[in-house]
Amino acid sequence: MTAPRLLRSVLYTPGHRGDLIAKAPRYGADALCLVLEDSVPDELKPQARETVAASLTVPGAVVFVKVNPPGPGGLEDDLASIVRPGLAGIILPKVLAPADVHHADALLSAAEAEHGVEPGSVAILVLIETPLAGVRAFEIASASPRIVSLIPGAAANGDMARELGFQWTPEGIERLFLRSKVLMDQRAAEVPNPLDGIYGEVADLEGLEVEARHARQLGYRGKLVVHPSHVAIVNRVFTPSEAEVREHRRVLEAFDAALAEGSAAAVVDGRFIDYAMAATARQVLELAERAGVGA
Repeated sequence: MTAPRLLRSVLYTPGHRGDLIAKAPRYGADALCLVLEDSVPDELKPQARETVAASLTVPGAVVFVKVNPPGPGGLEDDLASIVRPGLAGIILPKVLAPADVHHADALLSAAEAEHGVEPGSVAILVLIETPLAGVRAFEIASASPRIVSLIPGAAANGDMARELGFQWTPEGIERLFLRSKVLMDQRAAEVPNPLDGIYGEVADLEGLEVEARHARQLGYRGKLVVHPSHVAIVNRVFTPSEAEVREHRRVLEAFDAALAEGSAAAVVDGRFIDYAMAATARQVLELAERAGVGA
């Protein structure tokens, strides 16, 4: 399982709001997340499932769906309604253990077979929202080949903040261990596209950029976003700049020249370069190419 396209920004959109879903692709997010869980009133969830199912092939969009946890009127009903051609994946909340992923995987396999969806094609993105899930992040990340991202839930006053008891700050020191551990564990499990969680201060675009930069510095590839105004900032932060592209091209040119002379080491602007640094440069340039930078 690989992440569909480039995943820098995933824009949340309420699943019962067909008017907002129709507008969402214009904002430029790499994917949409149509929400069936916490932003949809319980009495509107049946209607939301119908709206989401009808929106899976919205032009120009990769569509994920944030489903409900298992239980009456929850995950099982969601998947029975929305696993159709066009569904890229689900965002799975309230995961506590690998068994929760196994359950969702089995339901997805059954629904794919029933509704003519390519077997194994629906990805799973897992929200890590409790201390127990954080402790078990590696096991959760290893639970299914469908998993393309683990997402730390570290928003102000959210589930994780309440259960850990932390006080959210813009500097983020209280969230650093959580974000670092979830990242390390999923990378150890070879999960391809780590995403950071939402930034809940909708009007604070400067704060959003700072947090997104911190996430990229840690190693995340993108971020969930809750407002259209966040999309362009997040896309820019998680896209290699033209200056980065030039720098990494110089690294590869110098390294290739060294190889041609029988050496596997070079120095660029006072920095030592060997196979490891060259591999990093190639990775950054591949990401830039996928984002259309420096082409």
